[in-house]
Amino acid sequence: MLRRNIETLEVTFMPQSEPIAVQKHRVVIVGGGFGGLFAAQALGRSGYDVTLLDKRNFHLFQPLLYQVATGTLTVGDISTQQRVVLRKYANVRTLLGTVYDIDVDRQIVYYEGGEAPYDTLIAATGVKHQYFGNDHWREHAPGLKTVEHALEMRHRLFRAFEEAEKTSDPALRRQLLTFVIVGGGPTGVELAGALGDLTQRVMVGNFRQIDPRDARVILVEGADNILPPYDNSLRDAAKRMLEELNVEVRTQAMADDITAEAVRLRHKNGETETIETRNVLWAAGVTLSQFGRTLAARTQGETDPRGRLVVDEQLRMPSHPNIHVIGDLACAPDGKGGSLPGLAPVAMQQGRYVAKLLKRQAKGKPPKPFKYLDKGSMAIIARYRCVGEIFGWKVKGAFAWLVWSLVHIASLIEPDQRMTVTIQWLSRFFGTSADRLITGNPPKTADIQAKHQVKLPSSK
Repeated sequence: MLRRNIETLEVTFMPQSEPIAVQKHRVVIVGGGFGGLFAAQALGRSGYDVTLLDKRNFHLFQPLLYQVATGTLTVGDISTQQRVVLRKYANVRTLLGTVYDIDVDRQIVYYEGGEAPYDTLIAATGVKHQYFGNDHWREHAPGLKTVEHALEMRHRLFRAFEEAEKTSDPALRRQLLTFVIVGGGPTGVELAGALGDLTQRVMVGNFRQIDPRDARVILVEGADNILPPYDNSLRDAAKRMLEELNVEVRTQAMADDITAEAVRLRHKNGETETIETRNVLWAAGVTLSQFGRTLAARTQGETDPRGRLVVDEQLRMPSHPNIHVIGDLACAPDGKGGSLPGLAPVAMQQGRYVAKLLKRQAKGKPPKPFKYLDKGSMAIIARYRCVGEIFGWKVKGAFAWLVWSLVHIASLIEPDQRMTVTIQWLSRFFGTSADRLITGNPPKTADIQAKHQVKLPSSK
């Protein structure tokens, strides 16, 4: 500022005050699944400072995870680096780290390696498998929520066929070629269908001592029907399709005990049944992720019987309006007196909704409640076999299978993924090749020799 001193005729400059830095509204997203990733994308190029925290550096397209477990696709086919997806948004950063605690009063999320202050928190960590108080079953009955689960399941499945090929013990061979899937929801049905297709078509002729068609695939569901949320006609159609693939469907039965060599079922009438098997696959029941448990404890938030955090029509925790919960972690009202299902389309729409809600708030506009647009749901059994409902229209068979394929290809995050999966599916459609590699470190020869007490002459 120019000032003239009349007495000395000096011209001096008065320092101007520094501009006050305005801190951007900080949005922290915990979890890079469908809900978290879609929220981060929708907040790209906005006036918000966005941080996406995840224990993994990639987004996993979970609806196709069972195809990794059964050898149709590879992990790379359904995984995309979060950093690559969000690279064009300068206001969004991704951090790799496990979130282990949260201070809701100071509004800080603590993760391995640092902390992230927030003005708005979006919790999107999903859920994990629940064994209903029998966590020791996990060792014998792997679930299907992560890449590691899928690879472990694939290892067990194809290892079982290899072990059955070389054994001369009929009882052991029957155990190895018996596969029990616990849980008759979409995941269990799709897994059972894929296994049925493997044993009845894909792997036929690959072995000399066994016939894969002799394998037993058993689907167990505690309710009266498989696919409980679906219409009766679609349930019946799905059951017929499974039985065409030699899959045994057991309803009104629940797992009562699982060991390394058998599963005991308890039927609705009180009777028990023991099935000797070395292969039990878990697709029943979910519960809060560890961060979900932490968030529920720190906020004293209400949970539903399935362990999901109860939110209002704006997907906010009632006790903490600056915390939004989306995806499988949320018990969100469906507008009909119930709650929304834990489906990928629900999480996608919720992620976009919260981003839009924040933008409206920044402009001083009133909030609008979340409304889920239900485009339908589908469950694929095998090639040409699928059931579903699209905008209220019930579809089944080859047409439903084609629609399912197109929808899932279109839903993949990156264009190169869509092309890769299309090529993979076409190759499986016209042939029987599959990714049936048994990965992992094989036993060391020296260890096997020690087990069988092989003694070698000392070298000179």
